[in-house]
Parts: sequence; structure tokens; C-alpha cells
Amino acid sequence: MSDATFKDYFSGSAAKYATFRPHYPIALFDFVASLAPRRGTVWDCATGNGQAAVPLAERFDRVIATDGSAEQIAHATPHPRVEYRVALADASGIAAGSVDLVTVAQALHWLPLERFADEVRRVVAPGGVLAVWCYTRPLLGGALDGLLETYYSGDCGPYWSPERKLVEIGYRTLPLPFADVPTPRFDIEVALTLDQFAGYMRTWSATQKLAAVVGYDPVVAVEDKLRPEWGDGVQLVRWPVHVRAGTVLAS
Repeated sequence: MSDATFKDYFSGSAAKYATFRPHYPIALFDFVASLAPRRGTVWDCATGNGQAAVPLAERFDRVIATDGSAEQIAHATPHPRVEYRVALADASGIAAGSVDLVTVAQALHWLPLERFADEVRRVVAPGGVLAVWCYTRPLLGGALDGLLETYYSGDCGPYWSPERKLVEIGYRTLPLPFADVPTPRFDIEVALTLDQFAGYMRTWSATQKLAAVVGYDPVVAVEDKLRPEWGDGVQLVRWPVHVRAGTVLAS
């Protein structure tokens, strides 16, 4: 499936994405599930490797998890209540009025927003909810944070897509088809080795573009700078999570 508007920055690193991307806190899924009028069907749009789809399947009868990338779907985590499909955000193939909750995790900025909103209105059942979230730059604390910021904003700065700015402001300016409900604060917190964190940095779209330009792996130099402070053990890495949600309104 192809579409000129589908921006596929991650198929080439789908295996790394599945291995190194951080997992969302359980409390986030408990909150999102509490908003839905029923625990029937969820559409997890732009599912990637299913990082949101699988926890949602523990709370709902059925999850239809779609992504425009066949490679991402090929690396998705199986679950008996998750049906993975290759489909675009504005052409899900889901029956009208059949979905109680629509979710988009760390991907809304890649979607054709107006057409996606129309598709959400089409597929949701009465009272259905849309919940979207993203996490911003990881925070390491101390000197490590400054070194990471130099790479994130300096080396990678010119290679971040314009859509990245929407993530950095937590999607708060995006027009969405609901009246926002209050959302709690969430954080992803994981203790990682430097090797694990470097693997995560290699999944960044900006890292991949930078590597293509310079012809080598730029993360190696970042590892060398981080190692004296990081050491051979683990460091706590924190990603602030920003959530927007509400009951879908008719157009």
C-alpha cells in the first residue's frame, strides 16, 4: 500500500524500533481505558510494532492495529486479541460505527490530520473516544543531559522533520475532533545500559538521516562522550508523556 502523503521513516529500522523503543506506563492505559464508553473494540492507528496495541488488548475485547508500513507490522508483537493490518490512517478499512476507542501513540504528527479526523468520526460508535499521546526528548539528569542535548539539538537538529516540533509541544496546538478532558501527568522511566540507550538513539529518524549524510554511525561518538558519566551500569532515563483525549464530536 502506498500513498504520497504517507511518510515512512521507520520501515528500514523496524527491528531496532521493536527492540529499543521505550514502553508506555501501565497507568496510561488504565486511564485511556477508563475514558471509553465500552470495553469492546479499539483502533490503534499507526501501531508500529504494537507497543500500545498489546497493553490495550489486556483491557478491551479486540484491538485492530493498523500501520502504513508492512515492515513494522511484520515486527509487531502477536496477541490473541490484536488483529494487525497494513492500512493508512485515512483508509482504515474498519466498519463504520464499530469502535469504542481510537488511539495514536507517538505518531499523530505523521498523519494527514484532517482526513484522519474524518476517518475517526466514521469508525467510532456513539460516545467513542480518541486518545493521542507522545513522549518528548529523554531526560538523563546532570552532565549526561547536556551531552545528549548537544547531539539531539545540535548534530541531529537539521535532520529532524518539521513535524517533530509538534511532539516537542505535546501536540497541544493540533486541532482534534473532541473537547479535551483533563489528563494526568505520565512519565516513562526505564533503567538502561549505555548500549541500550545508544540502540534507542539509532531509531531516531534524525539519526538515520544524519548517518546517511555523513556515511558512518554518528551514535558511536555520542557513546564515547556519555560513557565517562554513564559508566558500565544503568542510568534512569525519563521521557515525559503528553496525552490529549476526549469524546469524538460530530463534524
